[in-house]
Amino acid sequence: MTSHRRPNRRTVVAGMMGAAASLARPARTGAGGPPPFATVRHQFTEVRGARPVPAVPIPRLGGGALDLASFRGKVVLVNFWATWCPACRTELPILDRIAGEGRADLAVVAVATDRDRPLVAPFVKKLKLRHLAIGFDPGRLVARAGASDGIDTPFALYGMPISFVLGVTGQVEGYITGEADWLSIEAGRLFDYYASAGAGD
Repeated sequence: MTSHRRPNRRTVVAGMMGAAASLARPARTGAGGPPPFATVRHQFTEVRGARPVPAVPIPRLGGGALDLASFRGKVVLVNFWATWCPACRTELPILDRIAGEGRADLAVVAVATDRDRPLVAPFVKKLKLRHLAIGFDPGRLVARAGASDGIDTPFALYGMPISFVLGVTGQVEGYITGEADWLSIEAGRLFDYYASAGAGD
């Protein structure tokens, strides 16, 4: 049975993108940062100084591979989830709806962290997820919780689910833990903010 110990909160700041010098702070209103986006318990936290996510092939549930670097030029919402996570059952259908809306400047990727791959496909089918790009990371090549053991993974996990927003240049702009209403007006404003950040490039 998989251990579900809560990773240390400091791990994400120290480990995310290998950025010991990165500064993480809650998003603020105004010209100095992205519009606020929050749930009852968590808020979107801006990450400064993160390097672009490297090209890491993520096995796709239906075969083939996903490469986050291939989405450069778009805002990418990368969600990490697991079949044992109750909050994920709530959030995944919301993510599926966003993916189905076909917003041209947004890609939505959901990465399962379960070590037991056979559990994932029936779970996805039961939730009727039809539009999401679903990846699979049982070997913790893309994301890790806790100490990294010297392995440099693009993402650090300290909650489940956890979602990262990648900007148009492919770097992590921020993250939020717990299920969030990505269909809300506030989420739309967040996507618009990061999409417009690359409009002049």
